[in-house]
Amino acid sequence: MPELPEVETTLRGVSPSLAGRSVTDIVVRNAALRWPVPGEVRLAVGRTVGDCRRRAKYLLFGIEGADGGLLVHLGMSGSLRVVPADQPPARHDHIDLLFDDGTCLRYNDPRRFGCFLWLEPGEQHPLLRALGPEPLSP
Repeated sequence: MPELPEVETTLRGVSPSLAGRSVTDIVVRNAALRWPVPGEVRLAVGRTVGDCRRRAKYLLFGIEGADGGLLVHLGMSGSLRVVPADQPPARHDHIDLLFDDGTCLRYNDPRRFGCFLWLEPGEQHPLLRALGPEPLSP
């Protein structure tokens, strides 16, 4: 499982390419991850990515004007990469978020133990509810 520093490194690596970008499409090649990818993730299409943050080992991507966002966990072997949208997907590339600048956030997970879920606003998602304080937070 990716450790906390790897998740933070992933966040810092992808967030500059996402923040302020408009999502033009979402391609789900395999919805059978740890939990099925819900249809609500399509609420991000046509909207802009806002804040990108980490909570424990979860990556949270706010979607402006959608009353929610995306909650991503890398599982044991998952990764997120920013690639050109026209780059052909590899075998375990399950989800693509396509952006207005011709780039793509690609979720790859050989074991499919990760998750890609919709996060409702103002609600404490069950996966986040019991987490303790962040190690560097006040």
